[in-house]
Amino acid sequence: MRDFLRIQDMKSIGIRGYFLVLILTGGIIFYLVHKNKTQLSNNIPSDTLAIEMVDTLKTTTPKLMYGINVDSLEVIENTIRPNQFLGEILSKHHVTDQEIHELSQKSKHVYDVRKLVSRRKYVILCAMDSLRKAQYLIYEPNKTEYVVYKLKDSIEVFKHQKQIDTLNSQVAGIIESSLWETMSDAGADPILIHTLSEVFAWQVDFYRIQKGDKFKVIYEELIVDNESVGIGKILGAYFNHFGEDYYGIYFDQGNGISYFDEKGESLQKQFLKAPLRFKRISSRYTRRRYHPVLRRYRSHLGTDYAAPTGTPIRSVGDGIVEEARYAKYNGRYVKIRHNSVYTTQYLHMSGFAKGIKRGAKVTQGQIIGYVGSTGLANGPHLCFRFWKNGQQVNALKIELPPSEPIKEEFKYEYELIKEEMIRKLNKIRYTDRQKETFATVKEY
Repeated sequence: MRDFLRIQDMKSIGIRGYFLVLILTGGIIFYLVHKNKTQLSNNIPSDTLAIEMVDTLKTTTPKLMYGINVDSLEVIENTIRPNQFLGEILSKHHVTDQEIHELSQKSKHVYDVRKLVSRRKYVILCAMDSLRKAQYLIYEPNKTEYVVYKLKDSIEVFKHQKQIDTLNSQVAGIIESSLWETMSDAGADPILIHTLSEVFAWQVDFYRIQKGDKFKVIYEELIVDNESVGIGKILGAYFNHFGEDYYGIYFDQGNGISYFDEKGESLQKQFLKAPLRFKRISSRYTRRRYHPVLRRYRSHLGTDYAAPTGTPIRSVGDGIVEEARYAKYNGRYVKIRHNSVYTTQYLHMSGFAKGIKRGAKVTQGQIIGYVGSTGLANGPHLCFRFWKNGQQVNALKIELPPSEPIKEEFKYEYELIKEEMIRKLNKIRYTDRQKETFATVKEY
């Protein structure tokens, strides 16, 4: 019992000692702070000190616009009116005709002043004196760039890029009618729609999108001045098409932008699936088709894509132009040899793209010509033909090998990125209700 009481006494002494130390420490701190405050108030009046601190902040943090100190300049913001010229803008701010001419000459290799676009923003920075002459003109030709016309001292012209911030955004949807309509309703940029179709160009038949197909996309959104100005690359995507799941994961293993599936196989095949973007197939590969011009049944060993005259036609793969000429039935056409196995042909063109001639090298996606109705055709369309080992085959059904998979030295890194991206994609939700077939979220 005594031992127990002795222990309790020791504990109570320890606790009291602990609190005593705290009180002493607090007193010392209070004394030091109070002493410094007294010395400061005795030496410098508080109002004077506050004013000097504000003045110091002002002198060390000048107000900048487009990287220019505007503390001693008058700022005038406006937008270009229809048919308004540079001379009209500057002459109102005491810039001489000679100076305007010199400025336009120096601007030729930076930005053509004849191409001012109405409703685009411009800023005039004027001297704050009796003349108030313009010292700078800043014009924004688009949302990501600005041109500085320096009129102070000597005339100079510079083009600058605005700071572009990137945030990860995501969009998901259940298709009711079309991919375009669903993603547009979600507020997706049209470029994102095209980019998604390119990612899954070989896995998903975008001409056969059906109700109930699903998609999820995580992508980079570009932000300038707190406003969305476009998209960067797609970081990861998921598509459920005819009940099958497809994943596309972005990974750069030294060859630029590439997308891979869960096994590390490339989604990019040797050829694009179609030479046109989102155009209607008007006639498929068949051994028996009623020809609308000849009015009889005959083989049609190609795929017809109905599209307006002038629609760009892309080469579906790298290769060498074997033929680029006119024929009675084919009209203007281009034939491309891709390798020892595959050849493609593009018929009824209205014209060839610049540089397309026999022997020319072309790359995948390069524009080689434009849709027309030359030759034996009753309307504007492209007849696309595909050869494998010298035999014409159905381009929509041929199985093609993938491009280079993930290299051995990048497999571990890719696995980490893939697992994290698939986890994020799986967390994105969408609803089956028709009016809410999408969801857009921004992750800052």
